[in-house]
Amino acid sequence: MYMVIIKKTLIIMIIVLFSSNAFGEKCTSSFSKKFSISSDVGFGNKYNKSLKNNFKKYGVCIVEKSKGHPVRLGHQSLRFEVKHGDCGYDNGGGDDCKRDRERHELSGNKHGDGEYWYTWSIYLPKDFKNIYPTKLAMGQFHQSKGHVVWMFQNADGGYFVDNQVYGRTFGHDRILNQEEMLGRWNDILINANWTDKKIGFFRVWVNGKFAFKYNGPTKSKGKKVYQKFGVYRSFMSRYKVFKSADSESVVVPGQVVYFDEVRTGKSCSNLKLEQLGYVCEDLLGNLY
Repeated sequence: MYMVIIKKTLIIMIIVLFSSNAFGEKCTSSFSKKFSISSDVGFGNKYNKSLKNNFKKYGVCIVEKSKGHPVRLGHQSLRFEVKHGDCGYDNGGGDDCKRDRERHELSGNKHGDGEYWYTWSIYLPKDFKNIYPTKLAMGQFHQSKGHVVWMFQNADGGYFVDNQVYGRTFGHDRILNQEEMLGRWNDILINANWTDKKIGFFRVWVNGKFAFKYNGPTKSKGKKVYQKFGVYRSFMSRYKVFKSADSESVVVPGQVVYFDEVRTGKSCSNLKLEQLGYVCEDLLGNLY
């Protein structure tokens, strides 16, 4: 009888230890390039840390609602933080420290041409500091061995869709203003047809309302697209020069951004949007 009790106790301890929510806060480790998100914060893709070396432990963490963190749905969300000087590098690859950049991002798996759906919810704390004219991206679609094709940027405040399909900014459209982002969750939904042909499209909904539409090539020929999200700051010197003639003494403010419900699928129904309060048929009905 005593041994039976011990066995049952051990089984319960193992179940608790390995349940997705039992770990509480989970941050990055210097020992791994991968970062596994819980089913509470997203599904449909696997992620690596973008520029592994010098990626700080606080760079991205799975955090808990019970600890006072904002959460869109469920009990957990992803907290990204970049502080002054947080530049990473890869062995034989990119080096933000040499390119006037800072970041803590996650990078998803590459996929081929065709139609895909993505959604994420984003939250900026009320004390979030805008660092314009430094370029701040909080979401992007990149190409393997190629240039970025779509970015979601803070710019001078808010959230902008930046079309860079042809290797430079072709369009810069605001979908949220700064006041709409501070201290509240915003749901972003994307439907893209990845192709270098004219039949391509890139569509964006914000909080269930159709906000942006583009028709035409969405990527370069022969390239695979992959999603990245987090905090990515480029041209740090712009902010320093803007703030002071003695630019070397300027400390760029740190930034915290939360993401939740980061989902990827081949169809709208794959995203289970009803959990977020949306109906695919209604969303597709307001395309025009």
